[in-house]
This record gives sequence, structure tokens and C-alpha cells, in this order.
Amino acid sequence: MNPILNLHEVAKDTGFFAADDGTQIYFETHGAGEPIVLVYGICCLINHWHHQIAHFAKTYKVIAFDMRGHHLSETPTDKTKLTIRNIADDVRALLDHLKIPQAHLFGHSFGAPILITFGGKYPERVRSLSFINGFAQNPIKGMFGLDVIEPLYHFIEKQYWLAPKMWDQIWKLAINNPLAMFLSGVAGGFNLRLTQFEDIEIYTRGVSQMALPVVLPLFADMMSFNGTDILKKMHLPTLIIAGEKDAVTPMHFQEEMHNLIADSKFVCVPYGSHCTQLDYPDYVNLSLERHIQTHR
Repeated sequence: MNPILNLHEVAKDTGFFAADDGTQIYFETHGAGEPIVLVYGICCLINHWHHQIAHFAKTYKVIAFDMRGHHLSETPTDKTKLTIRNIADDVRALLDHLKIPQAHLFGHSFGAPILITFGGKYPERVRSLSFINGFAQNPIKGMFGLDVIEPLYHFIEKQYWLAPKMWDQIWKLAINNPLAMFLSGVAGGFNLRLTQFEDIEIYTRGVSQMALPVVLPLFADMMSFNGTDILKKMHLPTLIIAGEKDAVTPMHFQEEMHNLIADSKFVCVPYGSHCTQLDYPDYVNLSLERHIQTHR
């Protein structure tokens, strides 16, 4: 089963566009009207947005794409171009390709630093910003309430190049199994009582198909990212949505962004996990719609 597809998705048009460095990027559009661009998190997939696509495509043109190195998009030959800045430039190239001067932009998790970078570099292309479970600087320290993720990353990065085939196999086995699906929920990635199991299954299968030579440089760039200076100067209509029970990017990351962005709006979703758009789609969609209607 293709992890990007969902049985409940609405009809779509698909295509590819060339990024600035020539990398072919997959995108899809749903509906017609004022444009909304969706940016998912690292190692995620378009399926993370299926509730928002179904809702907003009734009255808006909803555009989703696969980040470079993810799923249907190409991986750049030059691995140094697997960065937040390059993906932000891909968003601009997507808007250029579709001849869209301005758009509303939704970013989940790792999508937030991409849109922070985009908003800082191309503010004239932004009609409004919405960050869901996002962050403006390294979320790895203290993730899941532990201080082991960053040392684990450095260990895997070092060992991978000594035995890449073995580590590719370990990665697939570790991610693509029922225990990984359960643990991702218990750890705060999903609310197991609310998120459909099919969505968790699609996600873990998609992650297992990611190549570690793509994941490792993106994680390194994420850990070194700091967008606080950009946010202090940002004067764009911004909505920040936080999940109360998010252990991946706990609420203080979203509170920090709210405090840094002048006149931003903040919404806390009670019992929301790291994927509040999957836990409470109606509540999240209502918050998003109120925000973009204010800035249509």
C-alpha cells in the first residue's frame, strides 16, 4: 500500500515541479479558491493532513507536497542541500510554479521552522501563518522528558557510515512493527484514544521507507536551527496551536513562539498530542478557519 494514499482523501490533481537546484518535487492540489499550502513534519507524509484537505478543499485551493528526500519527491544529489532553508525555497518555487503570489501556510512540527524561514525570507508571499505543534529552536533536548535523543542521534550517525546496509535494515525493523506504532502513541506522538489506528500505521510504514542518509542531515539541521531572531522581527498574521499532552514538542515551544511574534494568536488543545490535527480535526480546523478568514 502506498503510504501517501488514504481511502478518505478527496479528488486531487498531481504533478511535479523543479526546485532551484533541479530536484523534482511532488505536489498535489485539492479544490479551488484562495490557496492554502500544507507543510508536514520531518519523516511525515501528506496523509497527516487528510482531515484538513477534506475540510478546506470544499472552499479553498489546498496544496500539499512531499519534501525533498521524502516519498514521491527526489532526493538531491548534493546531500548538503537537505536543509530547512532549501525546503523553504522549495515552497517559494511551488508558489511560483502555480503562479500564486500569496498563500495561507500551515506547518506541522518540523514544518514550523520551514515556514519561519520562509516568512523571514519571503514575507510578501505570506497571507497568514499557522503553526501546529511547532518549534523555533532545537526540540531534541528533553524530548519525551528525557535527554537521550541527541546522544542517540550522534551515535547512529557515527555508526551508520561504518555499516550503512546493516543500519538501513535496523531502521526498517525498528520502525515498521506494531510495537513502534504503540510506542509512538504512548510517547505523546499520537492520542491513541482519538487518532485512527490506520493513520498511525500509514505513518510508521512511511517512516520506515525513509532513507537514513536523508533523515540524518535533516535532523542535524533541525538541531542547529534557531529562528528566534526571525520571529522577533516577524509581523505576519500568525496562529499557534499547541497540544496539551504533546511530549515530542511540549507546549513551552509553542508558548515561546507566541511570546516572540507580535500579535500572534495562541490555541491550546486539551489532551492534544503531537498530532493535534489528527486527534481533534474539527477543533483544529475551526481554529484554522477562523484565523484565515480574518486575513482573507
